[in-house]
Amino acid sequence: MTSNAEPGRASGNGPVGVSGPTRSLWLRLLLVSSAAGAGALVLTGIAAVILDGAAGILSSTFGGLLVMLFFAISLLVGHFMGRSNPSGAIGMFVATYFIKVVGFAVVLFVIGAPAWLLSRWFVIGAVATVVLWQAAEIYAFSKARLQIYNDPEPEEPSDA
Repeated sequence: MTSNAEPGRASGNGPVGVSGPTRSLWLRLLLVSSAAGAGALVLTGIAAVILDGAAGILSSTFGGLLVMLFFAISLLVGHFMGRSNPSGAIGMFVATYFIKVVGFAVVLFVIGAPAWLLSRWFVIGAVATVVLWQAAEIYAFSKARLQIYNDPEPEEPSDA
C-alpha cells in the first residue's frame, strides 16, 4: 500500500487533498464548547427540576451560565487578539484571567446569593458545565489543523 503523497497507485477510494490550517480556531472552540455546556445545562436542569422544581433548574442554569461566560470571554479574547497580535495573545489570556477571577469574585460578594438560589444545584450545574466544556474544548483543539511550518516555495525550473 502506498500513500497518496508518493508516486504510485493511490491508497483508498480517492486522492487525499491538501488541507490548510483551521480557520477561526477560537470561534470553532467556542461553538463546540458552548454546545457541550448547553448539554450540561440540559442534563442538570432535568435532574434539578425533578428533584427541586423551578428553584433547582434556575440555580443549576445560573451556575452553568456563569461558567460558560467565564470561559467564553477567554476564547473571544483569543480570537480577537490572535488576529491582531498573535505574540501578545498569551499575555492577554493571563490578564483576562486575572480580571475575570477578580471581577467575578467582586460581583458575587457585592451582589450575594439570591434568595431563590439553591447552592447544591448551583455547584452541580457549574461543575457539570466545567467538565463537559473542557472535554469538548480539548476534543475540538485536538481536531484543529495548526500549520507549524511554512509551505515549501515552488521551485523555479532551471534553464540547464
